[in-house]
Amino acid sequence: MPTFLIPGPLRSLSAGAAAVAVEAADLRSAIDALDARYPGFKGRLLDEEGEPRQFVNLFLNDEDVRLGRGLDSPLAPGDEIAIVPAVAGG
Repeated sequence: MPTFLIPGPLRSLSAGAAAVAVEAADLRSAIDALDARYPGFKGRLLDEEGEPRQFVNLFLNDEDVRLGRGLDSPLAPGDEIAIVPAVAGG
């Protein structure tokens, strides 16, 4: 099963879990499965058009999904999906 790696700031949504495994064939359905188990994730990860929010990075096995097939990226057992909030500062 693919597994989401949940960053500290979002663990309040996952009841404190640092990792959550889901059954899904692609990244979009994985986000749906994560949100079904822990409501609130989809709104934090995706914008109104259903695309990744500007300040949230999603990595599939260390590859930025924006550089590949995006939310249509296929998933395989053992894949890791890292949620990385963008850091801004000046």
